[in-house]
Amino acid sequence: MPSSSIPRMIFAPILRFIKLSVPVSGSIPNSAQPASFITPIWLALISSLQRLDLSTDPKKTLHKLSKHKFTLTNILPLIFMGIMTIHGLYIIPLFLIKLGIPLIYTIAILLPITSQFVWPATPVFCWLLTFFSARYIQSSNRPTIHVALLPALESVLYGANISDLQTRYTNPILDVIAWLPYGVLHFVTPFVVAAILWVFGPRGAVQYWGLAFGWMNLLGVFTQLVFPAAAPWYEIIHGLTPADYSMPGSPGGLLRIDRVFHSSGYTNTFGNAPLVFGAIPSLHSGCAVMEALFLSHFFPKFKIFYWGYVGILWWATMYLSHHYLIDVTAGACLSVLIFYLTMPLGFKDVDQINWNSAENVNGQGYEMISQGGPNKIKSKDQFNLDLDEEIRKLEESGDLSEGDDAEEQIKNDEESNIQGKSNSTSNLTSTSEFPGKLSGSDYTPSGSGIKGTNDNSEVKKPTIKKKRSVSWGETKVLGEAANSSGDIGDQLGGVGKKEIV
Repeated sequence: MPSSSIPRMIFAPILRFIKLSVPVSGSIPNSAQPASFITPIWLALISSLQRLDLSTDPKKTLHKLSKHKFTLTNILPLIFMGIMTIHGLYIIPLFLIKLGIPLIYTIAILLPITSQFVWPATPVFCWLLTFFSARYIQSSNRPTIHVALLPALESVLYGANISDLQTRYTNPILDVIAWLPYGVLHFVTPFVVAAILWVFGPRGAVQYWGLAFGWMNLLGVFTQLVFPAAAPWYEIIHGLTPADYSMPGSPGGLLRIDRVFHSSGYTNTFGNAPLVFGAIPSLHSGCAVMEALFLSHFFPKFKIFYWGYVGILWWATMYLSHHYLIDVTAGACLSVLIFYLTMPLGFKDVDQINWNSAENVNGQGYEMISQGGPNKIKSKDQFNLDLDEEIRKLEESGDLSEGDDAEEQIKNDEESNIQGKSNSTSNLTSTSEFPGKLSGSDYTPSGSGIKGTNDNSEVKKPTIKKKRSVSWGETKVLGEAANSSGDIGDQLGGVGKKEIV
């Protein structure tokens, strides 16, 4: 049995059950029923599941790799992540981890069924490895810890130690309000955002999320390693005395949460943290801002709630004495920078996003649109629309009126053209073609003149309207065609001119 059939045997019955359980057309509940809220979510989930690649053939991945165009801009990030990964594996003392992580990652990348999730999340895995391996870095190889620098900068930039002011008044209610976003939602929300982008976002949004979220955290941890700094809890406990890497971490204000629940979870977690002196930038702030940026970009309707969460988390980081205000600001700036630097071209204009497109952009594995983004039409040769069909649809639209003045002008133009060209229309040769035709058999689509004038045959009046209320896309299309081929009226042989609005 081929290996590719194994996941199909597992997932095919599940997908078949999902398809059978979907309401058929006409049976979708109306808005007055509770199920009307669940149905769109259910349908979006089904659509996402049907897009999954269930193949386990490594040749498919190798074929994509052979077609990939390597450039300096996409090689440098891979080199940086490779260096960080090799360094992290080198300092880890456990041999099984050194061997197991590369082996598992390589297999996951080669199989299409797993590579569609693992490859976009590569920066995330590199960040996690760098963070947890930091405990094994020897103190002699680490830079000096900055203790007084951050509170001094806080006072210079903001006029006071803002984080110190936040910690002077505490009570159990405020403790719980600060604990929820800082100690709970911070670890859950990234998975929720990824799920929302995968189910409801445009195709390629979840890959973009993995890239931006991973790079923000990776660069944040790298900064904390090369520029270690003490958090406000250190100033509260030890003052401004010099710090060393043998000191354990502290849960800060989360110690009060451990007392409320009669536990020691946060005390043990922060006390054994692999990176104790990583105050700046605040990755809690960076994650919250990154989540708000993504949700605001793709789902702007609830923007006030996204940024409201960011504001509460900012307050919580200082209230719990884990970060200075300058740390919070640095984390936010890092997120904004990474968000826009890693954003694919097809996502920069929200109005131009095609939420169902499945095209790859610039070989980065993103699924974007083909127009309005990086593959935007640049020349007339790339224009593939059928203008014949577009003009016919516009002329047959019934919501447009024909003005009396326009009819009179067309009649006068026809009479002058017939009198001036009656002796030469049979010998005219078209020098330029108009890529469309008018209704009526007495007009040639090439605009060479009017047939039948020598035998005094009746000339039919073309149906030309005074104004057209067309959509922006159609107006732009016709306008580009007119600009590239000359005046439309001239190409029609002076029969009449249309005003396109």
